[in-house]
Amino acid sequence: MKCIHFIINPIAGSSNNIVTKDILQKYFVDDKYSLTIKLSTHKKHAIKLTKQSIDEGATIIVACGGDGTVNEVASCIVGTSIKLGIIPTGSGNGLASNLKIPKIIEKAITLIKQENITQIDVGTINEHYFFSNTGVGFDASVIKNYEASNERTLYNYIKASLKSFRELNKQEEVKISIDNKNTFINPFMIFVSNSNELGYKISLTPKASLRDGLLDAIIIPKISKIKVVVFGVLMLFRKHQILKKAQVFQTKSIHLLRVKGSVFETQIDGELYQIKEKHIFISLKEKSLNVIT
Repeated sequence: MKCIHFIINPIAGSSNNIVTKDILQKYFVDDKYSLTIKLSTHKKHAIKLTKQSIDEGATIIVACGGDGTVNEVASCIVGTSIKLGIIPTGSGNGLASNLKIPKIIEKAITLIKQENITQIDVGTINEHYFFSNTGVGFDASVIKNYEASNERTLYNYIKASLKSFRELNKQEEVKISIDNKNTFINPFMIFVSNSNELGYKISLTPKASLRDGLLDAIIIPKISKIKVVVFGVLMLFRKHQILKKAQVFQTKSIHLLRVKGSVFETQIDGELYQIKEKHIFISLKEKSLNVIT
């Protein structure tokens, strides 16, 4: 009998797209599967629930929510034999989209039953894991303002971007080293990706792969507000690399040093994190997560 645990974020995305016990029981026959359903109620709650599921002997743990929920669940099972399932019910769903996991709940459940496994790389930023992307600078500011809006919609994401645009001069001062070769001081944005999509079908790193053993980074030095607007328009059409100051790298490691300020404000898979250490080390654990796709 297969022991499958579902960690459900009931407030992710649309209230009309929720995984329920009734839906699951249509697909999993009682004498073949042991199902456990848990609801997360606040940020980081899914971490506690997942650790309990590991102790309870779950062989498959399914994250039902957006990239934040997926991150909390997946972070607990990196490097183990436990399989991660995803039912994408969030607003962005960047990782699920990259893995071609459908947003229709019934189709995602069918994939979980088929149990085809893909091993993917996992990014690390100090003691945290990321599966899609992480960033410092403008994109972290956008996520901070996006979370403050309390509504996860594309409209609110645009509003958060405009607010961050008005706050450009408030960002931390940092020094960045990539592979101990290329150095940048106080850039407008540092974006590091393990996958080729942020969510909402937007991509800053279209060539990124979850299985190539490399991180894709885009660094944009300080630019004028006019060029920030140009960059934003180009990004929507996946043409941002036309901006001459945009520097794109594939790398295995990135080091950031905070020159001023009390914390690094970062975004990790679309969630805001504050890192108190003066140094940030970003690297990769190759093929360290088993995902059902």
